[in-house]
Amino acid sequence: MQIVEHRRHRRRLVILIVATLVVIIGLALAYIYWHNTKNQPAVSQSASTTNVKPVPSTSQVSSNMLFMGNTFWGRYINDWSMASSLKTAYPFSRLNEFNRSQYDAWITGLECPTVAGVDIPSAEMDATLSFNCSPDYLPEAAKWFTVVTLANNHTDNQGVAGFTETQNQLDKNNIQYFGHYDPYQLSDICDVIAMPVTVTKSDNSTVKGKLPVAMCGYHGVFKIPPAESLALMQQYAKYMPVIAMPHMGVEYQPAPDQLKTSVYRSMIDNGADVVLGDHPHWIQNTEVYKGHLIVYSMGNFMFDQQDTAEVTRSAAINVVMNITAKDDKQLDKWLAIGETCGKYHDDCLAQVEQAALDKLPATYKFGVVGTNDSGKITKPATAAQTTDILKRLNWSSSMTKLDAPYSSL
Repeated sequence: MQIVEHRRHRRRLVILIVATLVVIIGLALAYIYWHNTKNQPAVSQSASTTNVKPVPSTSQVSSNMLFMGNTFWGRYINDWSMASSLKTAYPFSRLNEFNRSQYDAWITGLECPTVAGVDIPSAEMDATLSFNCSPDYLPEAAKWFTVVTLANNHTDNQGVAGFTETQNQLDKNNIQYFGHYDPYQLSDICDVIAMPVTVTKSDNSTVKGKLPVAMCGYHGVFKIPPAESLALMQQYAKYMPVIAMPHMGVEYQPAPDQLKTSVYRSMIDNGADVVLGDHPHWIQNTEVYKGHLIVYSMGNFMFDQQDTAEVTRSAAINVVMNITAKDDKQLDKWLAIGETCGKYHDDCLAQVEQAALDKLPATYKFGVVGTNDSGKITKPATAAQTTDILKRLNWSSSMTKLDAPYSSL
């Protein structure tokens, strides 16, 4: 009996010793943990996110645009192209010399319908002045041109159906367009263009985007654009930049007549930020009206006329638009709408009105790029040719008369 009791006593003693050791070891580990954490720097609740960079905001939007005069690849240009190994790429084969990549957009006046299956001999087109430009050239043209105006005296040369097909062909090749050959077709005068822009973020990174810009085309060769067509610009000017591209005036003259001057000035009165004209096939002078730039004629950018220096040179107008964000959220809303504006007759103006967006505070800088298509191919003008182009434009004098937010590059 004493032996059994002794064994029980010894087991209780062992259990007690083990339990005591467990407690001592647990206290020691707790002390070590407490001591280590006590000497560590305080960690905020957001420590797990300190390595996540904040999303940069939009700080600036800019668009470097180049506007050209008459563009055409029918008649003799088609003959030259078919005789070349380059075929439909021929008319555009030296445009790389203008450093296209530095621009966000190229805009020109397409002075012909583009209807498939219409094969008119060049001599007949020359005699009748009824044109067609094959749509086979459009995939090449789309590599260069972002937007074209159809407001001129030749886009109706293949009739109403031909004009509609031209629009469809441009859609197929993702070239935006605006304007109509009939200045009384009011619904087709202006359209909101998804203008390509460069978006600068608060961390100085850049991305590409699109901004709504209203463009209005006016054909005034046979009919003077009516007052109600000019007034259309007012509804766009409340919200966004407006660029007018009229096509009118007496051909082969170095300056506009009084009628043309009056109509172009009226475009500024109705909300256009700048007026960039063509049709005369010669470069004409510029003027500044109420602080705004008017270019009366940019001349031929791509055309088959070759007989004089006047018809082979042109002034491409470089327009750089900048918008600095005062409210990055509102600017982001403009950019979001811009992504939806690439379709003809879209609802972009209605979207802007519904969103009650404020007009963005844009600034504009203007420059000139001289061009020349002598020798049957469009290319940059020489330094001497550019000097003469600037002189005809009266460029230096006009640049000194611009008012803010307009200035010279």
